[in-house]
Formats: sequence, structure tokens, C-alpha cells
Amino acid sequence: DSGIGMTKTELIENLGTIARSGTTKFLDGLKEGSDIDQIGMFGVGFYSAFLVADRVTVASKNPSEEAQYVWMSGNGDSSFSVAEDPRGNTLGRGTEITLHLKDDAEEYADFDKLAELVHHYSEFVTHPIFVRKTETMQVPDEDDADVDTEEKADEDEFEVSEEEDSDVEAEEKPKKMKDVITHSWEKANADQAIWNRSKDAVTDDEYQEFYKLMNKKDENATTWSHFDAEGNINFKSLIYLPTQIPENLMSPDPNSHKSTMKLYVRKVLISDEFELLPKYMAFITGVVDSDDLPLNVNRETLQESKIISIIRKKVTRKVIDMIKKFSEQEIPVPEDAEEEFDEDGNLIPKEQVDREHPYIEWYKKFSPSIKMGILEDEPNRKRLSKLVRFRTSKSDGKYVGFDDYVSGMKEWQKDVFFLSGQDLKEIEMSPFMEKFNEKDVEVIYFTESADEYMVQHMREFDGKKFTTIAQDGISLDTDEEKDMATRRHKAYTAKFKPLTKFMNKFYGSKVMSVTISKRLGSVPAIVTSSAYGSTANMERIQRAQAFAHGQKENHVFGMRSLEINARHPFIEKLVELIPAEGEEDVPLSQDLKDGLMNLLDTALMNGGFPISEGKGFSNRMMRTLKLQLGVDTLELLPEIEVPLEDDVPPEEEEGDGINLQDYVDNLDLKAQEDLGDDYVTPPGAEL
Repeated sequence: DSGIGMTKTELIENLGTIARSGTTKFLDGLKEGSDIDQIGMFGVGFYSAFLVADRVTVASKNPSEEAQYVWMSGNGDSSFSVAEDPRGNTLGRGTEITLHLKDDAEEYADFDKLAELVHHYSEFVTHPIFVRKTETMQVPDEDDADVDTEEKADEDEFEVSEEEDSDVEAEEKPKKMKDVITHSWEKANADQAIWNRSKDAVTDDEYQEFYKLMNKKDENATTWSHFDAEGNINFKSLIYLPTQIPENLMSPDPNSHKSTMKLYVRKVLISDEFELLPKYMAFITGVVDSDDLPLNVNRETLQESKIISIIRKKVTRKVIDMIKKFSEQEIPVPEDAEEEFDEDGNLIPKEQVDREHPYIEWYKKFSPSIKMGILEDEPNRKRLSKLVRFRTSKSDGKYVGFDDYVSGMKEWQKDVFFLSGQDLKEIEMSPFMEKFNEKDVEVIYFTESADEYMVQHMREFDGKKFTTIAQDGISLDTDEEKDMATRRHKAYTAKFKPLTKFMNKFYGSKVMSVTISKRLGSVPAIVTSSAYGSTANMERIQRAQAFAHGQKENHVFGMRSLEINARHPFIEKLVELIPAEGEEDVPLSQDLKDGLMNLLDTALMNGGFPISEGKGFSNRMMRTLKLQLGVDTLELLPEIEVPLEDDVPPEEEEGDGINLQDYVDNLDLKAQEDLGDDYVTPPGAEL
């Protein structure tokens, strides 16, 4: 470096012993308020050179001394030497450290390795760092060019025609090249740390360029937050919200979902492996630079430091605030937006055109992370819930939030109703939706695997309890309607008591209970989950868990209820077909058994559950097909009699190709035509 260097005395004091650490003096200077912008200096940091070097020499020239001195010591030596540099004053001023590398450390003499280290750890230090790059280049050989000039002069003595001259030019030999070794200094670290500058002094383009530098990709960030945290712990931070999903989030292994936040101390990278943000914020890119962290503490101790805990808490809140602010921004109007007209042909102002908010586009990609945060981050659960978006039965395919849903609830409504499924179409066609559509009650559509886990942890929003409409006991009657509905349901229950009693006994453990439904419209029956059981969608998710332990069918999947529609003709007919009271021992007909089981399977599928027994369902369908097709028996017919035929060669397949022999014969005929009497049959051609 080209600093002030060190005197002979300073070489002895600074490099003579590990205990004499410049870092300690540096920290003392900070406490006294000195203006020091360097870290490390000498001491322990300097002696780490012996990890890779057998011998270290330090040449230094201070302007206060005429001579240039050199300090020298070997790895493991108990002494060192300081003497005048026999090379004289080669530095002018400054310091030069030379590491004589060990045999197993020669990689540190490689340009790419050195540049990588500087770029990784010292990318944003104040002073520029240059690495000397050695390259071999090819240049024209001037000596060879002189010889060519002399030969050309001799050729000029002869007269050549224009055609011959063009032939000569075409046959000119290429210039001879030779290898030349070049040395150049390349800057290995970036410019000033952007987070240390005032927010007003940084342009949007500069923020985007810094994001590309950190992300190592040529894509812009969605938004960012640049802030200074002050209090017990002071630090500066710059965090970015990405536009595309990072590759580590696409991995099925949750252990790879780690934050890419980098921790700096006075612009020197301490680590990029600290958990400065919770795992669900692994998509955030950014930096944290603190002056309050110790410089010489190991990473394990720093990870457990109270300072890191405070930084994590503050940065997490800032990330949530940044996303919330982004979700509340006004929808920007694209400059190249096309003109749109209403039904009457009037031009709609660009500001009034219905466009999707940019937050929704971002949310579709990163919603699993937000929902994972609701599961894991209890202190910030309420803040994160305001970032969730979903579609509902009354949102016309648009995404809305919980605040929007609550503001549109009926006056008598006390619950936030939702229904989960694999896709939107499945939910919209569900029989559970019939009564809610009839009553004009809004239902939230949940189509992602994490949705039900999310509401289990939230439990309520703004005092309104989450309730799935797929469970039993759902009632949509107002206070005025409840009395009539209760008396009507009591009458239906009494009328169909023999049927429900019989069905409870017939189905056994397949369902927990058989009841008269208060909400069914067009379907004869439906299977619902109990208030404490798993919905059909949750059962599907639980079954898909490869490493789940102890999933007992009766515990996890057995709390189901069968609701029957008292107004449906099928149910009315079953009352006539079941045995009368006192005739329970009479064997049931196969048709009645099939009808009851088909009713259960239909109800299971209406409720989103899989059918109970695949083999039994298949057998019932075979009997149904037999009846519909008028087939008398299901016994297989005898094998068909095959007539005897003479052996015939297989037919050649049509195609563009020919076999090898035909190809050879064609070549032979062509040769006969070309050579005539001179043709000689090649040996072995007759084979």
C-alpha cells in the first residue's frame, strides 16, 4: 500500500508480538472518539499470514526515516529480524508484505482466487484494492514481418499479370504470432458502500445497480428500504424485495431456505451465513452494517450475541413494513397502456382502467413465505396476516385481503367462512357452496397447501373466528329464521329417525354419525368433517406427507359425518326400502346394499373425500354395467378358435430405407455402367 509506512521501531512494536495487537489500540481509539476508519491493523490478523506462509517479509518506508526497513520471520520461529532493506528505497513510502506460500497453499497465488477473496470479504472497504493479473497474449511477430518484407522486395523484380497477382495474394501465408506475457492491475472491490450514503443522495438507478451487484443477476428489484436504526444498537441497512423467486426457495429441502443477508462491520464482511432474518424471509436480499459489533469475536459467539437478536428483530419489522407499504401503493399507470372504451364507446381515463396491483403479481410468487411466517412468527402474526391475499365467492376473481372480507360481512355474521380445495373450479362447484350462494354470504377460497395450517394458527381475524363451511353444524339462519328452522329440522329428524338409525348401524365406523342436513340443496347427501376433525383438503395433505409417523385411520381420518338431504327423492325412497322396525335380522338385498354404498361414495366425493373402498366400488360398478347393458352373466367366453395357416415370410415394412445388400448391388450396377469393359467383379461380391 502507499500509506505512511512504519519506522524500524514501529515494525518491532507492531509485529514483534501477538499480544501487541493494533486492534486493541484501535478499539481504545474508538472509545476516545478518535476518527479512525480502519479495522484490523496488525497483531493477530497479521499473524494469520502464517496459516498459509512458511516465511513472511514486511518491507516498509516511513517518511520520517531515510532508510527502508524489512521485517522477516519464519513459520514457527521464536525470533524475527529487522534490518535495512538491501534493495534500497524501492517503495518511496508505504508497506509491502510478501507471503512465501506453503506447498499446500499455492492456490492463494492464483489471480482468480485472490480476486474472489477480495470481492467476498472486502468488496466495500473505503480504499481500492488492486490485484495484479498476469496474462499471455498473442501479437504479430515483428522479426518474421521483416523477413517477409525482404522476400516481397525480391519478388517485385519480376513482372506478374493481374490474374497471377490475385492468385499470389490469395496464397499469402498468415502472419506469424508470438506469445507475450503482460501484467495489469485490476480493481477487485466495488465503489463506496451505498448504504452509508444519505437516501436522498442515492438515485433509483443506483439502488437497482447495487441490487444487481449483490444478486449477481441482471434483474431489477421490486422495491427496497434504506434505513438507519438508532437506539441501544446502531446500524445501517439496505434491504431489497426481489421480483423473481430465488433458486434456493425452489428447492424442496427447507434447510436450503436461508437468508442471503450479509453482515458487515465498518464495511468489512463478517459473514453471509448469519440468520439476520427468520427462515420464512429467505427471499430478502440486503446488508446490515453495524459499528457496535466486536471485530475479533468468532462467528459462533456472535450468532448468540444479544446484538444480533436485536438486529434480527428490527430488520424483520422493517421487511414487513416495506411489504405493507408496497401493497398500499397506488396502482401505477403504464406509459404504453392501450386506450380502453366502455360499453357506450366512451374513452375510459387511464387512471380509471381496472388493473391488477403490482403487489398481487408479487404475492402470487411469494405467498407461501408470507403464510409460513404466520405459522412461525407469533409476535408478527397480526402484521403478516394483513399481507395475505385470496379470492372469494364475491370478488369476481380478484384478490382481496382479510380487511376487505370483514368489511363486507353480514350484520349477523360472526365467523369468517372459508372452503379449501385443490383449485378454484373444484371449490366453486362444491355442494357446500349452494346454501352460501343462496344466502349471498361471502366465502374465502383457499387453494394452497399452507392455507389451512395458516388459519389454524391465526384462529381469528379482528375478533372474527375462522370457520370452514365443510364442517358439520353450519347454520346460516338469521335470528328471525332460527325458530322456524329449528322446528322444521326437528320434524325432519323425527320422520327420518328410523332411516338415520339404520344407516348408522349399516355404515358402522365408516362415518361417525348420520344426521339430517340443514343446508343441502340439490345433492342427496354429503360427508362433512367434525369441528375437531380434518377437512377433506387437509386429509389429502396429511396423506401426502412422506415422513409422517403414527397416522392412524380412525384418529386422523375417522371424524366424518354423513348429512342426508331430507327433501331428496333418493332419501325418501330409502325410507321405503329399509327393513321395518323388528325386521332388522332380515337379509338385505344386493340392490339395497349397493344403493346405500353408492350413496356414501357419492357423499364422500361431494365433500371432497376419496371413496371409501376402491374394490367394492369397482364391483358395484360392474353390477350396474351388467344391468344397464342387459348382460346375463359375467362369466368369460371361451377362447376363439384360430384357423391353421401355412407359414409365410413376414411382410416387408414400407419405408424410405433399404437393406445393406440392395445398397451394395446398386453400387455394383453403377460401377458396371461407368467402367464398361474395364469393370471387374469385386472379390466376394457374389456372397
